[in-house]
Amino acid sequence: MATTRAASVSDPRGGQFIGFTGFSSFEKAAGARSREIVLTSPVILSKIKWNELVASWNADTPDGAYLKIEARGIYLDRSTKYFTMGLWSSNPARAPRECVLHQKDEDGDVKTDTLVLNRPAERVQIRVTMGSSEPEMPKLKFLGLCLTDNRVHPDPLPANRAAWGKELAVPERFQMNYPNGKVLCSATTTSMIMSYWARQLHRPEMEHDVPDIVKAIYDAKFDGTGNWPFNTAYAGSYRGMRAYVSRFSDLSEVEDWIAAGIPVALSVCSDRLNARGPGPNGHLITCVGFTPEGDPVINDPGKSNPTRRVYPRKRLIYAWSYSQNAVYLMYPEDSEVPQDRFGHWQSWTSRQRVTLER
Repeated sequence: MATTRAASVSDPRGGQFIGFTGFSSFEKAAGARSREIVLTSPVILSKIKWNELVASWNADTPDGAYLKIEARGIYLDRSTKYFTMGLWSSNPARAPRECVLHQKDEDGDVKTDTLVLNRPAERVQIRVTMGSSEPEMPKLKFLGLCLTDNRVHPDPLPANRAAWGKELAVPERFQMNYPNGKVLCSATTTSMIMSYWARQLHRPEMEHDVPDIVKAIYDAKFDGTGNWPFNTAYAGSYRGMRAYVSRFSDLSEVEDWIAAGIPVALSVCSDRLNARGPGPNGHLITCVGFTPEGDPVINDPGKSNPTRRVYPRKRLIYAWSYSQNAVYLMYPEDSEVPQDRFGHWQSWTSRQRVTLER
C-alpha cells in the first residue's frame, strides 16, 4: 500500500483523481538514450471502472530538457500498450512539445490529451521518461491522473451557497485582442488565472500577457494552445505552484473552490453557453464567482466590453457537460484547498489509500 494526497470517499461519482508528489514507489531505469531516466509506477488499482484518462505533470525543465508521459490500462487478462499522453519541453527548438497522433488500436486512442479506452479498466500504470541534452536534468515535482467513467451521470448535488455573492479579482482579457485570437481561449484563460496569482502573491514573474503564454504552451501537432495538460504544466512550472487537469461531478464543487478563493477554468461548449445549439465548439472560460442568486460569474475570453459575464446556472451546467466537466486547477501549493468530498482533486486535508500492485 502507498499513500497519496487525495480524499478517501465511498462514492467517487464516476471520477477519481490520483496525485503523486513523491516517486519512491516508482521503478527507476536507464532510458534508451544517454542522460535519460525512466520512472515506471507500480500498477494502480482504481476505485472506478474508468474509460478515460488525462495525465498532468509539473516539472522544472531547463533548456534542452524534456519529458515523455505514457499511460496504459491493465485488465486481469492483459494490458494495453503504453499510450503517449504528451511530449513536453520548455524549448521546442531543442526537444518536442506536442501531442502524439495516430495511436489508435483495438484498445483505444489518445484524443489530443485524453486516453479513451474501448473497454473500461480498473488498473492503470504510468511511465515518465526524463532526459536532457544538457548537464541539467528535468525535475519532476508532481504527477496527476484524472480517471473518468463517462457512462456515469450522477444526480445533482446541493449548491454550496457559501460561494454565492462572492467574486474574485481575476483580471479580464479578450482573446481577440491578440494575433490568431480565435483559437486562444485556453491561453487567455491561463494568462488570466496566472495574473491573478501574480498579484495575490506579489510575484511579478508570473504575470504574462497572452502571447507569452502561447509561446510557452503551443502544441505543434495540435496546432494550437488547447492541449489541457500543457496549460497546467506551464502554470505548475513556477516555484510553489500546483496545476493539473481534473473533472468534477457537479457545479457545487466549483462553488467549493470559489468559496476558498481559488478561480477555476472550465472547458465548455461555446454554442451551448451562448444558446446557439448543441455544438460541439470547445471553449475555455474562468469561473470567478457567483451572483447572490447562484448564477456563475465568468471571465469569458471570447467576450469583450466586458469580458466578465453572468450566465444562467442551468445553461453553464449544460455547456460544461460537453467536456465531462473538465477543469484546470491552478493555485499555490500551500493553499487551503476545499475538502475533497469525492476524490476529484489533490486534497491536503485528507488522504486516500491507493493500492499499488507490484
